[in-house]
Amino acid sequence: MDCIFCKIARGEISSAIVHRDDELIAFRDVQPQAPTHVLVIPVRHVETILDLKSADSGLIGRMVLLANELAEKEGLAQNGYRLVFNCKSYGGQAVYHVHLHLLGGRRMTWPPG
Repeated sequence: MDCIFCKIARGEISSAIVHRDDELIAFRDVQPQAPTHVLVIPVRHVETILDLKSADSGLIGRMVLLANELAEKEGLAQNGYRLVFNCKSYGGQAVYHVHLHLLGGRRMTWPPG
């Protein structure tokens, strides 16, 4: 599979990994949009959040809980942070492998950008 996130999960592409277990990997974004920008991905390839099924609710919950844990470790919890899922091109999804952005270390604005 040519998915860059699958290649990171398989160890074929090096990345600044901050967490790895049997189900999830978290690594620093190579094009950070904030001082702290970590991506949380499932090891299993799922293209978009639209492809998730009810059986995946635990997976998504674990992704959010891991992002919260990482936010604590990164010192973001006191001032706050942003968690973002993008879906398809209009939603800003650049890599078609479900991923959760953990962004922090600065005041977030709305709209993003």
